Amino acid sequence: MPTVPTLHPLPVFSKPDPSPRPTACQGERQETLELLEWPRLCQHLATFAATPLGRRACLELDPWQSRADSEAYLEQTEEAIRLDRTQAGGLSMAGIHNLLPALERAERGGILSGEELVQIATTLGAARRIRRLIDDHDHLPHLQAWVSNLRTYPELEQEIFRCLEEHGEVRDSASPTLADLRQQQRRQRSQIQEQLQQLMSQYPQALQDTLIGQRQGRFVLMVKATHRDLIRGLVHDSSASGATLYVEPYAVVELGNRWRETQAQIQAEEERILAALSAQVAAVATDLEHLQGVMVGLDVALARGRYSLWLEGNRPQFVSAGLRLRQAKHPLLLWQSRAAAPSEGQGSAVVPIDFTLADSIRVVVITGPNTGGKTVALKTLGLLVLMAKAGIFLPAQDPPQLPWFDGVYADIGDEQSLQQNLSTFSGHIRRISRIVQALQSAPEPALVLLDEVGAGTDPTEGAALAAGLLEYLSERALLTLATTHYGELKALKYQHPGFENASVEFDEVTLAPTYRLLWGIPGRSNALAIAQRLQLDPEILRRAQQHLQGESQVDQVIAGLEAQRAQLEERAAQVGSLHRELESLHQQMQQRSRQIAEREAQLEHKQNQELQALLAAARQEVAAAIRRLQQGEDPQRITAELAQIQQRYSPPPPPVDMEFVPEVGDRVRLRGLGQTGEVIAIEGDVYVVRSGILKFTVPRGQLDPIDEHQAKQRQRPKAPPPSPAATAPLNLRTSQNTLDLRGKTVADAEAILEQHFAQAPPGPVWIIHGHGTGRLRAGVQAYLQNHPRVQRFSAADPQDGGTGVTVAHLQ
Repeated sequence: MPTVPTLHPLPVFSKPDPSPRPTACQGERQETLELLEWPRLCQHLATFAATPLGRRACLELDPWQSRADSEAYLEQTEEAIRLDRTQAGGLSMAGIHNLLPALERAERGGILSGEELVQIATTLGAARRIRRLIDDHDHLPHLQAWVSNLRTYPELEQEIFRCLEEHGEVRDSASPTLADLRQQQRRQRSQIQEQLQQLMSQYPQALQDTLIGQRQGRFVLMVKATHRDLIRGLVHDSSASGATLYVEPYAVVELGNRWRETQAQIQAEEERILAALSAQVAAVATDLEHLQGVMVGLDVALARGRYSLWLEGNRPQFVSAGLRLRQAKHPLLLWQSRAAAPSEGQGSAVVPIDFTLADSIRVVVITGPNTGGKTVALKTLGLLVLMAKAGIFLPAQDPPQLPWFDGVYADIGDEQSLQQNLSTFSGHIRRISRIVQALQSAPEPALVLLDEVGAGTDPTEGAALAAGLLEYLSERALLTLATTHYGELKALKYQHPGFENASVEFDEVTLAPTYRLLWGIPGRSNALAIAQRLQLDPEILRRAQQHLQGESQVDQVIAGLEAQRAQLEERAAQVGSLHRELESLHQQMQQRSRQIAEREAQLEHKQNQELQALLAAARQEVAAAIRRLQQGEDPQRITAELAQIQQRYSPPPPPVDMEFVPEVGDRVRLRGLGQTGEVIAIEGDVYVVRSGILKFTVPRGQLDPIDEHQAKQRQRPKAPPPSPAATAPLNLRTSQNTLDLRGKTVADAEAILEQHFAQAPPGPVWIIHGHGTGRLRAGVQAYLQNHPRVQRFSAADPQDGGTGVTVAHLQ
């Protein structure tokens, strides 16, 4: 059974903590959460929780977990998503209430109200329903282990509902004494009402209204003040105007006294019943507190799963080194964009960022213009690391891979303080000093994020201080990302093997940032370009350009690198377009192939039916001739008749088959593709046809003439049927017939294969399982061995992955 991590400490469980003040490391962590706006993300997460306690736990979600706990939380999130999808509208947490105040009072000997007891019973029933759903579902080992020791006390739930109504009122059946007392009270009430009805019919002119009311627990009539002498009794109240008196006639005073005595006895009996139920609750309060914690933890896991799905996130993988986050999006910007979409059409699109770092990289220097997205890049990485540690999937392409960071430290923003007499530079230095002290006191794999490192002082000294700090952090932290405008820091990459450059892209045509992060290329601040966009005086820009003449060579080199990158991206886009075109042609070819196969099957079925009809007719005629021969008819006549039957039902001699045999230079049509091309080479029965920028190698049987004249001109007697290999369909590997099962369990891989095989057309399927321990490959091949649709399978060609990929041929 898998291990289950301890639940997140919930504020509702906490008691006064006499522990000392937080350490410097804890203080830095809390400050990092605030700088990265982690509380805002927790607010977004809380909207996906179903219970008040679950929302409170989400708001105080602690990302500072051990690696084992984070891995377990990710498993819980994945299982919660799987469980949530099995229920229409998602798993319902209806019936789960906050029991902790009531349990605490019951443990102290207090008497719980009927409503509180009903909430306890309802929570027990809901927890039992949820546990049954989890136990009945496959592939939920962590959640099943979580609820395995959950006690839901059905006998306590039944006892509460036996004694109480759904709104907390005590039932008559709760005790025989209570039933007798309430029956007695109903008789007394009936007697009082009969007496009052007689008085009302006797003195109708004295009444303000014909209703029987109650004041201070006594039954009264509404008597006009001017007629109080007609109905004598005790006055318990009067109207605001004094025109109406609420009088209890003397005739019912004694009956009212007895009714009040019975009411007191009923209240005492109800309190006794509630006290007994409260004592039963107090006896199992510890188990009920554990049940409450499990339900809150499950609500938090479901919230993480639903939030992950809303983000279109993928499960992160913790790796030993390196960083691979492709198309990563800032979760808070994503929320803001989607929140604005209903009122602003589509909302502003969030530009994704790629983080791809080699294992040896320890420091990344990010440069570029202001408002270009440098700080957003820092916050994006910091938040994604915290989300992974807290068990939330990441809004990035699958599979997101990142190293394990025990600590995350950030210096982002301006810490200028007039009260503490701190300048911007001093504020940054104080913050960086605390980060360094935390790293020294607790050596751990850490992520450090520095915004505008070394800024706020003399540029020369600031650049030197920043360079020294980054060199120091490269030895202390696992990864450091720093933004800067100092050109000197760009050269650190060429002095230290663990440094890398990155920049935010700036479109010099529109003179605006694109917010894309470019790797390997240092950026330019583009201050003059931005000033020009903001319409600064051209004379000032001209003079500024003169001062930059001596430093323009570096910018020219960077501009050349950016131009090369743009060309490479353009070529990559062309390759992608060609790949999509190939996939489209492959889909068309498969569709045509299926249509031809269906047509051939229909024709074959029709021919078989006609053949069976002819055979049946021939058998009937032969049988009739034999019967006449047995009856003594002339044998020669019967023999002649049988010869006629044979001649009539024998197939005609086969015509000489002709086929189309093109030559080099002929224009032909590719059967099944609807494309025309030119024959450029012939190798036996295999033809090479060029169609536009594509070349096809196909057997002669897949070529058709352009027109009837060409068909007659190139007609030749048909050669013997080609071998099956010559007419095999053209097999192309595409994203639709390739499955990547790396990182999956054998059970998950089998489920994915079964779903794909149920919909896939006949043909090859490339299954990527990798090498690893070989367990996944063995499980996949064992599954293929027994699948009815798999005709054969083998390892892929070396250029397609070799033994790390298995090619299965479906029939």
